[in-house]
Amino acid sequence: MKRLALTCALILPAFAVQGAAAESVTATLQGEGISGTVEMTETASGVVHVVVNAEGLPAGKHGFHVHETGSCEADGGFKSAGGHLAGDKEHGINSSGGPHPGDLPNIHVGEDGILQAEFFARGFTIGEGVDERLLDDDGAAVIIHAGADDYSSQPSGDAGDRLACGVLARKS
Repeated sequence: MKRLALTCALILPAFAVQGAAAESVTATLQGEGISGTVEMTETASGVVHVVVNAEGLPAGKHGFHVHETGSCEADGGFKSAGGHLAGDKEHGINSSGGPHPGDLPNIHVGEDGILQAEFFARGFTIGEGVDERLLDDDGAAVIIHAGADDYSSQPSGDAGDRLACGVLARKS
């Protein structure tokens, strides 16, 4: 009986850790001729795992950011998404006061217009937490810009027009 109790004591905590559901959000990208998805999952370490799949984008480097408002009105050039999720930081990894929590690495699109990217992000959380939250009262969106982010120009890296937008929502 003692052996069974000890075995259960060792196994049950492992199931509790493995069974804990990771918090995830997803966005469906919209833009002229552009379609795709973005999925973000908060890991046990607190780092957010980001996976982007899209098609119909122009070839080259593009700025990719989390914006402060969960709105993607195409008629206004996706300006309804607001500025970057900024916290109290400046834009860019090359800024001594940066980066914004919403500053993500440039994405690279091949000649075929297909984007597949996977990376890790810090500085924001999906649900609860002390950092900037994606699922706050007004939500958040992801934006793909026409040009590359220079990682320093204020307030948004001189990345150009907003080509595609997706509102981040809890993954069901």
